[in-house]
Amino acid sequence: MRGVRPTPSGTVRKLAVAAGVGALVLAAGGCNLPTFGAFRGATTQAQSEFKLWSWMMIAGLSVLALVTVLIIWGSLAYRRRDAEHFPRQFHSNLPVEVLYTVLPILIVAVIFAYTVATENKIDALTPHPAVTIQVTGFQWGWKFQYVDPAGHNIAMVETAARPTALAQNPTSSQYPQFELPVGETTRIVLQSTDVVHTFYIPEFNFGRYALPGVVNHFDFTPVTLGTFDGRCATYCGLYHSEMLFSVKVVTPGAFATWLSQHGDSQPLASFGNTVQAPAS
Repeated sequence: MRGVRPTPSGTVRKLAVAAGVGALVLAAGGCNLPTFGAFRGATTQAQSEFKLWSWMMIAGLSVLALVTVLIIWGSLAYRRRDAEHFPRQFHSNLPVEVLYTVLPILIVAVIFAYTVATENKIDALTPHPAVTIQVTGFQWGWKFQYVDPAGHNIAMVETAARPTALAQNPTSSQYPQFELPVGETTRIVLQSTDVVHTFYIPEFNFGRYALPGVVNHFDFTPVTLGTFDGRCATYCGLYHSEMLFSVKVVTPGAFATWLSQHGDSQPLASFGNTVQAPAS
């Protein structure tokens, strides 16, 4: 009969059911989210960012799956072109138009709200960090200076100027490495002495500009032991590719030992709550 819509075939129904089951499985597995090409995060701040990234990807893939299923369903269910089975034509459908207008707005609003909440959590500064490090970027290297609450120098790690080091020893592969205690909050005070650099640690899911004349503050709370690579992520000149460093996350006891080996005459007892003065 003219004007009667055909029902979808069994194949189309199976496709729709499979898509629904897949979406349910994906939602049920939310407690162990796939990485979607990102790092799960070696700090509490990085893990918060990873959760935001993962749920944004899940939301985007869910929309993609829904649109794909609808396109395939429409293509298969109404693939006949004869006039008898041509789908009924209508000019507008107010409920559907309201749905596909309001639903994207709600999705964007939820993503925006969670993004703001996550950014605020990542940028929040603890009032009493256990460790404070002044990080300085320069052409072309990094300086990591540990300071006590009064701003006195306790220990320092600084890269050699790589062009000079390579000229003296072409096989040199020494890059600076600084250490952090696991489970303790470290305050980073970041600045640059010349041009714009970016302090970037991929497995911390974090990067921040080092700007001349501007001081940036942020916290790290490592939760995973290990060594993590870092680099400058903004082109800053001829030897930009040599602005490499690493951060090693160790136990508080190992950190206190390392700090005493790199320290100067400043006493360590005043440095936070986790670092104790080395035994004489």
